[in-house]
Amino acid sequence: MENIDIGKKVEKYRKAKGLSSRELAKLADITPSMLSQIERGLANPSIQTLKVLAKTLNVPTFSFLLEETITEDLVVRSSKRKKMIIDNLSYELLSPDFTGNLTTAIMNVPSNTSSSENLLEHKGEEVAFILEGKIKVYLGEEEYLLEAGDSVKIPANLKHKWENNFSQNAIVLFSVTPPAF
Repeated sequence: MENIDIGKKVEKYRKAKGLSSRELAKLADITPSMLSQIERGLANPSIQTLKVLAKTLNVPTFSFLLEETITEDLVVRSSKRKKMIIDNLSYELLSPDFTGNLTTAIMNVPSNTSSSENLLEHKGEEVAFILEGKIKVYLGEEEYLLEAGDSVKIPANLKHKWENNFSQNAIVLFSVTPPAF
């Protein structure tokens, strides 16, 4: 709730409607001073005042209460990626974090390495795209050789593992929903 600024939203909607502060205050039957304090974050409007403002501005009342997305937090610079090493595999997180319903990462599988001894499963659905090299993926009882440019979808709870028994590292871009590592 820390990213909610009701006053800024009131001001944004007011300006979008081409109304001055005085005009909106008059239409909403509140004092210009009260509207000014609300817009500057110096006063918190009552629910009734929010309802009247919403009706006057022709927006849903709840729109004042939605949390703002800080778009800067959505950008991940290549030099700022979070990195993880699990067993012999290294991961670079392309998503900002593990919140939300989707995470995307780059998995680096060194030559002569496997993601695990046994086939593993997780609740997340996965799509992987081979960026470089070649790699074997085991899906249940089947084995597939994937090369750069190939992709695979791995449904939730399907036992699988990655194996690189080739001389070159394999680099795999993948997305998982919901995030699971």
